[in-house]
Parts: sequence; C-alpha cells; structure tokens
Amino acid sequence: MRHGEVFNPTGVLYGRLPGFHLSDAGHGMARTAADWFGQHRPITHLVASPLQRAQETAAPIAEALDLPIATDERLVEAGNQFEGQTFGVGDGALKHPANWWRLRNPFRPSWGEPYREIAERMLGAVHTARDAARGSAAVCVSHQLPIWVLRLTVEGRSYVHDPRRRQCGLASVTSLTWAGDELVRVDYAEPAGPAGKGTVGGA
Repeated sequence: MRHGEVFNPTGVLYGRLPGFHLSDAGHGMARTAADWFGQHRPITHLVASPLQRAQETAAPIAEALDLPIATDERLVEAGNQFEGQTFGVGDGALKHPANWWRLRNPFRPSWGEPYREIAERMLGAVHTARDAARGSAAVCVSHQLPIWVLRLTVEGRSYVHDPRRRQCGLASVTSLTWAGDELVRVDYAEPAGPAGKGTVGGA
C-alpha cells in the first residue's frame, strides 16, 4: 500500500526527510483503506516503512485489524538528490544548470537510488512479509516509486518510465498473490480513490 496524502504546503520533494506527516485528507484515506482491508481475506501481518507518513497510514489498519505494526527499513522511500527542493524548470531545482548533470542517465537513475537496488530491497521486504503471513495476507505500507519499481520488476517490465504515468495513486493497493513461492497475480486498487470500489486493474 502507498501512504496517504502528505501535508506539504511548500511542495518540496520530501523523500526521506523527517517531519512530513499525513494531511487531514491523508488520515481520511488511511481510515478508508483500513475499512477496505477489513472486508477482504484475513490479514495477519502488517509492516510499514519507518517514515512518519507510512507509520501514520498503517495506524488505523493496525487498529481495525488488531495487529501490531512491524517496521522494515527496506520499505523506505527511494533516495533522491533533489530531496528538500522544489522540482521544476521555472522555479525549482531544474532552473540551475549545475543540477542538470544529475539527470544525465534516466536508466539508472543518476539522480538517486538505482532502480535495481530499490527492486532488490523491496523484493526482500515482500518475501519476508509473505513468509510471515503464510496461508493469509500481509499489508506492507511503502512509497510510490519503490512500489512501482517492485511492480515493474515482478511483471518483467523496463524501469524506464514516465513518473506521471505510474499506476500508484495515494493510498492505493498493489496486491501480489502467491501460490507457495510462485507469484500468480498482480492487482491494483484505489480503495480511497474517487470511486472507492476496490480493484480497478490487474494482470
């Protein structure tokens, strides 16, 4: 699950910075998602990124399902060299030519944590959660880019992509279904989205 909306009035790339918590709307998204999870298959394990917004998103799920929140550092947001800055050409980091060198290689990417490293840690976290919830389900609360890279990895797709086209909305759920140790299905839902009707896509 991706965390809910963050209170970020200055519009910076907050990344792994401390002190960025959910907005009022974000707390509402988390509560809606908690209700949605309660209507699905038994969930016996809940784990979240150590960042505040992920922990706050997990809190109502923990309350609704009567589960403790485990923390896994591998679910953390991707590292990004533009952290703490606004990102744009007109009024952000990209107006400074000195920053353009950071964008030299979108395949890695050169401005942050390599995609392959993100994939490796996310797969490790997911496998640990899967094993902790054998016979039932686990919820992992993470962040948009790590979740999207995980999905690209398990679907065998290229890491090169347009960030604006990621299917990973706020408080969305990307579900991996396993038969033993074999991944058999990937689904996507936005329980706190405009429709709030659960699964809207899958493969």
